[in-house]
Amino acid sequence: MGNRGLQPICPIESRLPPPDPEQIPLRTLQFKRALLHELRKGNATKEQIRLHNLVQQLPRAIIIGVRKGGTRALLEMLNLHPAVVKASQEIHFFDNDQNYGRGIDWYREKMPFSFPHQITIEKSPAYFITEEVPERIFKMNSSIKLLIIVREPTTRAVSDYTQVLEGKERKNKTYHKFEKLAVDSGTCEVNTKYKAVRTSIYTKHLERWLKYFPVEQFHIVDGDRLITDPLPELQLVERFLELPSRISRYNLYFNATRGFYCLRFNIVFNKCLAGSKGRIHPEVDPSVVTKLQRFFHPFNQKFYQITGRTFNWP
Repeated sequence: MGNRGLQPICPIESRLPPPDPEQIPLRTLQFKRALLHELRKGNATKEQIRLHNLVQQLPRAIIIGVRKGGTRALLEMLNLHPAVVKASQEIHFFDNDQNYGRGIDWYREKMPFSFPHQITIEKSPAYFITEEVPERIFKMNSSIKLLIIVREPTTRAVSDYTQVLEGKERKNKTYHKFEKLAVDSGTCEVNTKYKAVRTSIYTKHLERWLKYFPVEQFHIVDGDRLITDPLPELQLVERFLELPSRISRYNLYFNATRGFYCLRFNIVFNKCLAGSKGRIHPEVDPSVVTKLQRFFHPFNQKFYQITGRTFNWP
């Protein structure tokens, strides 16, 4: 299924066979988290970097989407694993022509320091829907593992709208109601030109990726379940990334005030997601919700068929 005419533009670490999970000194890594934390803040010395054999590695897995699917939550939760190191910011290397033009070394320098046997992961949700990205990632590493986190498509579209609306309100700008954007007033049909709708047609975007990568290189994460019961989803990702199972119930605790699970790295270090997560969605006309659900239904069926993962979406 892949496009084998393309050659990777550089030999990279992930062409090496994955380390035997039992050989990863995970306990050592737990103790050295503090050092990596200092590095992120720019406080570690060159001597420490040399002494601990730290490197900046190209990612061996990328969370490519989808926007408002839970990409930040997934990245932060995977970072609980001692063999995973995350890029803190969205790099936007493959979806931004200017950044891509800066070359692979620029991209590598945006990656966090890690131990050689750790896996670096980045997330940029715009990758999933940007046409040029599959070919560009394939050229970097044709065997990379790709993570897609999805939510029920109509809910995701409303969440997308809500984030944009909040940005407009902050700048004292007015914005159309969701119903006006999602439905074409002339035809009364779903407006597929509206980006929030288009992004939720998951199968259309995935088909473009499948021209370059076999379906086995993708793992679909249930973004709705990641909110309500994250551990089973994280264990599936550990298996997909061929990591020893290390994330446990201890690492996740429910914060009743926020209505979200927070992360417990160890006895002293806890972390909750930013307050902007879990925004209250505006009320949407039920007839528009039904229209969108009917519109997405055939695309959802195809998505289940391709990925082998079925959801209870309407």
